[in-house]
Amino acid sequence: MPAGSSERRIDKLIELLAKNATVVVPGPKIASQIGVSRNTIFLWVNKLREHGVEIKGHIGTGYQLVRMPDILVPSLIQAELGENEIGRNIVHHFSADSTNTIALDLAQRGAEHGTVVVAEEQTAGRGRLGRTWYSEKSSGIYVSVILRPPLSPAAAPILTLMAGVSAQHALSAVTGLGVDIRWPNDLLVNGKKVAGILTEMSAELGRLHAVVLGIGINVNHLEMPAGLKPTATSLRIESQRSWSRLPILVALLKEMEKFYHLLLEKGNGAIIQGWAAASTYAQGKPIRIVTGEGEARATTLGLDPSGALRVRYDDSREEALVAGEIAEVK
Repeated sequence: MPAGSSERRIDKLIELLAKNATVVVPGPKIASQIGVSRNTIFLWVNKLREHGVEIKGHIGTGYQLVRMPDILVPSLIQAELGENEIGRNIVHHFSADSTNTIALDLAQRGAEHGTVVVAEEQTAGRGRLGRTWYSEKSSGIYVSVILRPPLSPAAAPILTLMAGVSAQHALSAVTGLGVDIRWPNDLLVNGKKVAGILTEMSAELGRLHAVVLGIGINVNHLEMPAGLKPTATSLRIESQRSWSRLPILVALLKEMEKFYHLLLEKGNGAIIQGWAAASTYAQGKPIRIVTGEGEARATTLGLDPSGALRVRYDDSREEALVAGEIAEVK
């Protein structure tokens, strides 16, 4: 994001108000420090209020932050990340079509490893298999991470599993909820989907230029659309309480940093071991396999070294799944 963009300056506005939370900051002082007009500050304050940020005051007297906002701007995230390489550069949007689309474009234009794209809402969020991702404003975490691993394109499946383990650890640690992983990329609470991962990449034969890991987490949704209610949920629905999105996102980026370096240092086996420990679907789970050719029943046999799911069909055939969907047989 260009240094002078409005999103970056709104971030500076939040940072300024947060650092002076005990006092009313005069409008002229804010305008002078950020380098915009007082009327622009007025417009930005109203925009922040629309996203649930509580700010007292008005253009004539000045402004005061009532409480730390649950908004995912770079200054608030980076203050908690420490030396994390993932998140050193964060691009924030109040509204975006798709964080993955933006991240792929940034990657093609040379964005550095660890760049994070985050949005308060998505108007065209994407999931696997061409599906849309329901992205309610200021209720979920919609984030994409650009990685530039020294790996081949064949590493894409293991990177998806790495993101899943990272998200499972982060959600479990912050919320205390029992979070399961369904191969390859769904995170479940009480059997319903609470988060998903979409992996896309820029590559050529034998060379991986960049991987974009898109992660959507349903955090404070009060209810899901009718079509999603049987299969999807949110952290708030399952726990009957609201959650600050900031510590969840910070935990996710820290866990991803940890598991990414574990992958580079120890190889696929370390991620497969971590995934198997976090997922009830790893071994001995009766499942339905849904592909373009139809459905079949099988039992899971663990992951192979590439991250494919090994299964035994009811007719005793064994296979390593590299694509498709699975669901628990109840």
